[in-house]
Amino acid sequence: MRIALGVSYNGGAYQGWQSQSSGLTIQDKLETALGKFTAQRVSTLCAGRTDAGVHGLMQVVHFDTELDRDTYSWVRGTNANLPRDIAVQWAVKTSREFHCRASALSRRYAYVLLESTIRPSVEFGRVGWTFGALDHDTMRQAADILLGEHDFSSFRASQCQALSPIKNLLEISLSKRGAYWRIEFEANAFLHHMIRNIMGCLVQIGQGKKPPEWMAEVLAARDRKAAAPTFSPDGLYFLGPRYDPKWGMPERTPAYDALP
Repeated sequence: MRIALGVSYNGGAYQGWQSQSSGLTIQDKLETALGKFTAQRVSTLCAGRTDAGVHGLMQVVHFDTELDRDTYSWVRGTNANLPRDIAVQWAVKTSREFHCRASALSRRYAYVLLESTIRPSVEFGRVGWTFGALDHDTMRQAADILLGEHDFSSFRASQCQALSPIKNLLEISLSKRGAYWRIEFEANAFLHHMIRNIMGCLVQIGQGKKPPEWMAEVLAARDRKAAAPTFSPDGLYFLGPRYDPKWGMPERTPAYDALP
């Protein structure tokens, strides 16, 4: 049978999602835990790989197994062997037609940003930080320029392995609660460092260092050198993919509402 899991994690201590020889990745820890629970080698596929320091609220993975356990056993049994900063939130038994990556209609991220003259302390590693005040209206104008299908080469890391730089950015929402900004992104797919590079540009615009129209110039350049420096990974959260309801996958985990 095919099992899908929703996995949440604090990425601060790890070298990203994808397995590496060091063993210090989320995938390595998850597959080790699954192996202990099942007494078998388990290989997983994920909906969207995250970089070092990036967090996940609902990474979705799937794997095939001949073991028949109830869904809650998959959750409890795997979590018993995971570090405290990684946890399986749910499990779903699904058909072999479901594919955590190929079945995804879109993917969602949030960036949590602290606007303060004082650097973060208790939130260290969990929020980005900007010293200068930000203007909502100018950032909103700049964000609107990016909506739709475009060539996002200007926001693409040099090591990006995507076959095409053309992506469809469906939504960018901006909100502020107290000193914390929350910027959410939804697209059919994202390029490597795409959101962090967009955030670098949005912050410069929000601080008045660049006009909103500059975002259009950066986009049209199709050149990474035209954009701002890559922003910190600390405040970036993978919210998870969206699927057709027929697959029966949850849309979010409780931690979604706990973000500032």
